[in-house]
Amino acid sequence: MRQTIRAPWDGRPIGEVELASEDAAERAIVRAQTAFAAVRAMPSHARRDALRKIAKTIASRSEALAEKIAHEAGKPIVYARAEVARAVSTFDLASEEATRLEAGLMALDVTPAGEGYTGAWRRVPRGPVLGIAPFNFPLNLVAHKVAPALACGASIVLKPAPQTPLSALELDAIVRESGFPEHALQVLPCDVPVAEKLVRDDRFATFSFTGSAAVGWHLKSIAGKKRVLLELGGNAAAIVHEDADLDFAVKRVTGAAFGYAGQVCIKVQRLYVHEPIADGFVERVVAAAHDLAPSAPMEPGILSCLIDEKSAVRISSWVDEGKQRGGRALVDATRDQNKLAAIVLAFEGDGRGARVVDEEVFGPVLTLHRYARFEDALAMADATRYGLQAGLFTDSRARVEMAFDRLHVGGLVVGDAPSFRVDSMPYGGTRDSGLGREGVRFAIEEMTEHKLLVSRQQASS
Repeated sequence: MRQTIRAPWDGRPIGEVELASEDAAERAIVRAQTAFAAVRAMPSHARRDALRKIAKTIASRSEALAEKIAHEAGKPIVYARAEVARAVSTFDLASEEATRLEAGLMALDVTPAGEGYTGAWRRVPRGPVLGIAPFNFPLNLVAHKVAPALACGASIVLKPAPQTPLSALELDAIVRESGFPEHALQVLPCDVPVAEKLVRDDRFATFSFTGSAAVGWHLKSIAGKKRVLLELGGNAAAIVHEDADLDFAVKRVTGAAFGYAGQVCIKVQRLYVHEPIADGFVERVVAAAHDLAPSAPMEPGILSCLIDEKSAVRISSWVDEGKQRGGRALVDATRDQNKLAAIVLAFEGDGRGARVVDEEVFGPVLTLHRYARFEDALAMADATRYGLQAGLFTDSRARVEMAFDRLHVGGLVVGDAPSFRVDSMPYGGTRDSGLGREGVRFAIEEMTEHKLLVSRQQASS
């Protein structure tokens, strides 16, 4: 069955893909098993060189890839170009890690029974990898599954998001030119029943998913015996204390709250501002938000559109509910199909009970909260079932240590917004935000396992 891909901004058709049947999925699994043996047998220098070639090819096609991302994801071109640059970095990092797979020697004579024995271990790939990627970073989040798998010697089947398969298919073509064995990567657009068939299949040794919490935890429940890596939703808080660099904080908070229409899992959703500087700081955030309006992806703006109208309708309904639960609209926006301008809601307290505070909005909405004591800010910021990243603007080492100790997050970003990410970081969350870590080196750890060789010393004749 053919599926037409339409640009979110204006609905025009920009491509077609063939959706895989169950029979096609079965063939992909069999090919992945064969390819696994071939990829695993490659010497590390060959994997390194092939990954370097992928990075160079992506760089050489950067503008065309950025335009493809902008059109299929509705992503502002400035962010699409940054995503392509990050994908180059991701494959460069993987090329380095391909020759650094851990190995070591260990003493076994720690007990009398171990006398005369030595041990050697190394990391080996678990087996073929299944990856499912989201729409919001259709190249680099695909790269974060593909690059570590190929680096450690594993084949991978990748299901792209239904809204944005074109960038992944472009990457598939680039990998085929790189020197990796045939079917080392297979990009398989498919519908939900076929995807669930793949998740259930125990011929995959690792399953790596990025997407919503509800879908991720459901897929984990049907994934069987395989290793599961989940990068799920967030509800990121940023705390701004009076000793922060306020000019920088305004700029970073605004961009991280509204850029790409807030369709980033580590966007600033909840902002906690210290009372002594709250009036002036909030005034500046509101002024910046007022200046933002949706613009076409190829134009210079940062907002653009939501991925579809259904998402915009949901977000608008959550905002209306937030107003009913005490949120005061400092910046409001009417909806035009899938387009929303920036929205700022101020709450007197923590705002708990409103979905714009409790759940992942994944849209251009920022909630504002004031605090008198730093401990209160930490308590409000941590009052969530999510735990991906948080941002803290302060010049106090003591407050940094307190926040790092008390916030249940995978990463605390100090002096910047929680949306900061470098592709080598161990990236992932706690609570409902997922399991395991991405970042090339750390994803390789998830996709590999220790294998031990024990040797008994032969008695000399």
